[in-house]
Amino acid sequence: MNSLIGHPRLRGLDTMMLIRAYEERLAILQQQGAPGTCTSVGQEACAVGVIGALESRDRIITNHRSAAHLIARGAEPPRLMAEVLGRVDGYCGGRSGTLHISASELGVVLTSTIVGAGLSLAPGVALAQIMGQGEKGGIVAVFFGDGAACEGILHESLNLARQWELPILFVCENNQWQAYVHRLETMADESIFNWARGHGLEAERVDGNDADAVGEVARQTVAAIRADGRPRFLELLTYRQRGHFEPDDQAYVDKAELNRWLNHDPIALMRDRLMAEGHLDASTLASLESEVGERIDAADAFAQASAWPDPKQLLDFVYA
Repeated sequence: MNSLIGHPRLRGLDTMMLIRAYEERLAILQQQGAPGTCTSVGQEACAVGVIGALESRDRIITNHRSAAHLIARGAEPPRLMAEVLGRVDGYCGGRSGTLHISASELGVVLTSTIVGAGLSLAPGVALAQIMGQGEKGGIVAVFFGDGAACEGILHESLNLARQWELPILFVCENNQWQAYVHRLETMADESIFNWARGHGLEAERVDGNDADAVGEVARQTVAAIRADGRPRFLELLTYRQRGHFEPDDQAYVDKAELNRWLNHDPIALMRDRLMAEGHLDASTLASLESEVGERIDAADAFAQASAWPDPKQLLDFVYA
């Protein structure tokens, strides 16, 4: 991390910049023949705000747009990039690609490309936590999108979490798009947080592009879960700035809507706010940008230099 970072919110900005640069590099690598990836460009404040409220004893379950959550949790870009490229130095030895990473040392149980899959796992992991199979007082944060919220598994998971009083933080990153379909085309009631309230959970909707707002509400919510062990729900309104996957050209997107959200970009919002408050100046910003670029170049070089897995190890870890 840049030695000029002193204010804690500057660390959040630095992390968001690192996430953005990492995913933009993945998009370039995909154009050069690397495996396709699903980026979360435009959603960085959600990850930084929520993950920053968690502790090492907590567990995380996320989805196919997982790079932001992983990096915010402390994942090393070189190892992440090596995993995406299918190399042995990746977090799972090159077996998972970008869509199914597990990193036990970070408390990341699973990322999954199956829509809503994490929702079905969260109650089990939370039950294990309170039965003493995890660190005492740990909670489970499960991230999912508005598309997954349309799956029946959301309601099954909310019901079970409420019935069993499981320490789960449900985090819906409402990025407006369900693959190529706008959420308003699929939802009769577009207030997802109200669905959770219908199951008896305390639930809030927050501006998901405002890292300060997300962080404040996440800290309060996590503290409440620790205090009484009951599940809670956050809906974060954000926007997916790039396509459903690389190289989706977003031909289906209303450009006026996209531009409105681009003008509410989470990184620009935090950058401008910190500069206005006097916590950031042009020199420090340039230093941050330079170091982020160097870190991504180093991650790329590390991943490219990493060896391919030995085909003889194909069946390792397949069976217990």
